[in-house]
Amino acid sequence: MKILVPVKRVIDYNVKVRVKSDGSGVDIANVKMSMNPFDEIAVEEAVRLKEAGLASEVVAVSCGVSQCQETLRAAMAIGADRGILVESAEELQPLAVAKLLKAVCEREQPQVVICGKQAIDDDANQTGQMLAALMGWAQATFASKVALGDGVVNVTREIDGGLETLSIRLPAVVTTDLRLNEPRYATLPNIMKAKKKPLDTVTPQTLEVEVAPRLKTVKVSEPPKRSAGERVADVAQLLDKLKNVAKVI
Repeated sequence: MKILVPVKRVIDYNVKVRVKSDGSGVDIANVKMSMNPFDEIAVEEAVRLKEAGLASEVVAVSCGVSQCQETLRAAMAIGADRGILVESAEELQPLAVAKLLKAVCEREQPQVVICGKQAIDDDANQTGQMLAALMGWAQATFASKVALGDGVVNVTREIDGGLETLSIRLPAVVTTDLRLNEPRYATLPNIMKAKKKPLDTVTPQTLEVEVAPRLKTVKVSEPPKRSAGERVADVAQLLDKLKNVAKVI
């Protein structure tokens, strides 16, 4: 069984995001980049399934600029067997990424695609669902537990009322939630081994996929700064502030 894991290069979650002075987007110059945390969980889960003997190969895929090779090497250091980079300098929006992944899936013929439920840069939460729709595959989102069976995958997901377990037929797309697992730290020997693992590069043109953006970002701005809190003497003063100052009641 082959598992395909899409991974995205994003600004590291520890970095404070800065907006460009012209409001056209986020400044990524000289900013630390890393693998999207949800995708890191997806890679870990795929590697665990392989270690359990339930999968034969884990293939990491990334779409974007040439520096995404670093993200793929990080995935291979965790345990992915090889990487595929769909290299493009174009802004890749969720639908374009889903179309590229569809083309890769048609080439690679995986039985399962495990991806992060969302990326921490755009928080779109769309690519996995779009890929499942384009492929006509079953899907299970926000997985907190994944169990592969004979031709099926059982996915436990957290919902408002508790836990929901879905049993879906393969091939399928599964998106990961935070509580699915805790990704391992890549050891130095595995980082060195990852440098020798195969990494193929293709382009959207090679895959015959149109990736032109369909949405235009009008403006990016920082949220307003929060004002300091204020102490009140009693409940009556609190209600007065909420009604006449905050105007929330």
